[in-house]
Amino acid sequence: MNQAPSLPFSDKYDHVHAQAYWTKHRQGLSRRLSDWRDQQLARWALRQAGDPARVLDLPCGAGRFWPTLLANNNRQLVAADNSTAMLDVASKVHPAAMLARVQLLHTSAFAIDLPDQSVDSIFCMRLLHHIESDAHRLTLLHECHRVTRDSLIISLWVDGNVKARRRERLEHKRAKRGTAQNANRFVAKREHIEQLFAQAGFEVQGSKDFLPGYAMWRVYVLRRKPTRELGND
Repeated sequence: MNQAPSLPFSDKYDHVHAQAYWTKHRQGLSRRLSDWRDQQLARWALRQAGDPARVLDLPCGAGRFWPTLLANNNRQLVAADNSTAMLDVASKVHPAAMLARVQLLHTSAFAIDLPDQSVDSIFCMRLLHHIESDAHRLTLLHECHRVTRDSLIISLWVDGNVKARRRERLEHKRAKRGTAQNANRFVAKREHIEQLFAQAGFEVQGSKDFLPGYAMWRVYVLRRKPTRELGND
């Protein structure tokens, strides 16, 4: 099994941060609208993936997407996170009837504690934009290719939109002033990240943007290519 890298953002989710993460998506009109759009994109992606029967939600956080993931009454859900605090909060904020349908798992996305091809789809939201290194991105993607039988649903920040251009200008100004921040969120070039998907053994089935032309968030639906095809990429 892979050795999970230690990244700065992964250590911040203590119980205070985990509870705040759960709460923030329910506060204020803009947050609620953002969550509504996220859930809409999730439903779209699940349909594109063929309505998978067994799904790994990684990282699951405090279970924000569980109502959408469990809207299919026949779906089996494995909910995993590297943060025990996130899993603890998730186990407290959801009703018992929902928790009865969820298998909780403490594991890293870089070294998933599941057998090969043990789920139909992996649902990986709001993680890849925290990862700058291509080596780390590929470690995660290869692990997803190992564990999924069919598809990977994954979201990240991409370039080619208003928000990405604003962010690039802001970071350029900060660098000139010598006030550059230690970033833990990164914008990926679309062409480059899609090359990494292919290198890890996936092909793009489809993608959809949070707000086309404006927002950085994009959701990809990837299909797993058989292992024997990987040498042809």
